[in-house]
Amino acid sequence: MAQLTYREAVAAGMQQEMRRDPNVVFLGEDVAAAGGVFKTTVGLLEEFGPKRVRDTPISEQAILGAAMGAAMTGLRPIAEIMFSDFFAVCWDIVANEIAKTRYMTDGQVTLPLVIKSGNGAGARFGAQHSQAVENWAMAVPGLKVVAPAFPADVKGLMAAAIRDNDPVLFFESKSLYAVKGEVPEGEHIVPLGKANVIRQGTDVTIVALALMVPRALKAADMLKEQHGINATVIDLRSLVPLDTQTILTEVAKTGRLVTVEENPRLCGWGAEISSIVSEELFWDLDGPIVRVTTPHIPLSAANNLEDMQLPNPERIVASVRQLCD
Repeated sequence: MAQLTYREAVAAGMQQEMRRDPNVVFLGEDVAAAGGVFKTTVGLLEEFGPKRVRDTPISEQAILGAAMGAAMTGLRPIAEIMFSDFFAVCWDIVANEIAKTRYMTDGQVTLPLVIKSGNGAGARFGAQHSQAVENWAMAVPGLKVVAPAFPADVKGLMAAAIRDNDPVLFFESKSLYAVKGEVPEGEHIVPLGKANVIRQGTDVTIVALALMVPRALKAADMLKEQHGINATVIDLRSLVPLDTQTILTEVAKTGRLVTVEENPRLCGWGAEISSIVSEELFWDLDGPIVRVTTPHIPLSAANNLEDMQLPNPERIVASVRQLCD
């Protein structure tokens, strides 16, 4: 095992697959010589050269147009959209072209394409650079959606995404870039669409994604130590495919569900999971499903206001206690 930061694990996953497959190429703004604005691609240019690691103009539409064409003609491109908020600039290409090409060509054209992006709040970038937009992507048929919480999963899921024959949106939590963790050395793959039960409990199931996973784990520890409530914590890891089997299995054991999501409350991914669980496990539930989210307002740049908007362990604890009392 190696100790890597989350950002180093991004590069490690890409490096693993670029060594394995010469058709894997990478393009984006400042990703080559600069090593990426978030330093997630340091060393790739030096190892693989300017033909496979390419800086682009400041044009999200050009980046994804080039990546789509490359994928259609035999390469396996990785494209970077610096901030996930900027998907709004090129959403037509993502939602109307990339997501639908395989379907509209009856499978004659596949798009083995990964679009990676810094996602979410906590870094004080303000309303236009701090959104968690994975629920945008989840709503579009034809896209796979990944959002890891730990460095080992970053490397393994990135590798799996690159090998997948469908387009994958890979959301990297900006607030987790500096977090360190053990990462397997050598080839490491984490299958898409498989959630991870990282804490087993008996009283309530907490489902979280990306930045919310370590916060849910901390809340679970607080619940056990301070209130005697034993919580299961599930790290979804990917939203599409969604591991409904694991979610339903664990909720059936505890009879209670709390979802913790960084998205604004309206139409967040927790609402979809709540719908699935209420349809499939209505008679197994011992209380209402509870969602912990950010409010449906733009994110603030001020430290104290941004921290108030994001779900934190204390809010999760309060919500779980209210459900379990």
